[in-house]
Amino acid sequence: MIVVREVEYDVDGLTMIAHLAHPDGEGPWPAVLIGHDGVGLEHYQRRRADILAERGYVALALDYHAGKTYFGQPQAMLDRVMPLLADPARMYAIGRAGLDALLAVPGVDTTRLAALGYGAGGRIVLELARRGTPFVAVAVVHPALPAACADDWTDVGATFLLCTGSEDPLCTPEQLTSFASALQEAGRDWYVTVYGGAQHAFWADPMSSADAGTPDHPVATVPGVGHHAAHERRAWRAVLDLLDDAIRQPDGR
Repeated sequence: MIVVREVEYDVDGLTMIAHLAHPDGEGPWPAVLIGHDGVGLEHYQRRRADILAERGYVALALDYHAGKTYFGQPQAMLDRVMPLLADPARMYAIGRAGLDALLAVPGVDTTRLAALGYGAGGRIVLELARRGTPFVAVAVVHPALPAACADDWTDVGATFLLCTGSEDPLCTPEQLTSFASALQEAGRDWYVTVYGGAQHAFWADPMSSADAGTPDHPVATVPGVGHHAAHERRAWRAVLDLLDDAIRQPDGR
């Protein structure tokens, strides 16, 4: 059995509405911070948190749109996201506020902390890692990537999983390889998975939106975005494998 609730906190001049899920018990539990992509915190990321809680993790899916989603509103999404991606200090503040909300949950084992980010949420969790957050593992799926600078990652102890689609125009395999090379130069533990034929946001099933008050997203709103069911499953399996290897104990705790 799991416990699920909303967590509100103020950052970036807004009241964020995160989604928290954790096992029904006292812990200690490994913890995972989840960053949503540019569309907003929606059913998919909430469900990731719930699944992780079912597997023995405390998971908080942070919010950086104050409860708003941008299905079918690509320009409004870009107007919100692009200035954020250009401001590392702002990204860090948003990520740190979500992380603080996660760490405040009773039963969190602060020595077993991981992060999972999608799209711009991947960039946010990478900024947290770059600035010294003691993540043991970081998984990013079609992320917005920072500049590939090895010096930024020399003192970062996490294992990194980097996932993208071969046809993603916003996070190309070449960009991912360049960033991975910086991790290699810094002496980090990392691995990359490129999913053949997958586009940007390949996890986003257009028929699976369950957000109350928001329409299903029946078609891609921008070129280069598309669902790939097989690779969606494979990427999620890769994330679970990383987390299980890095922070989950054999008894599930």
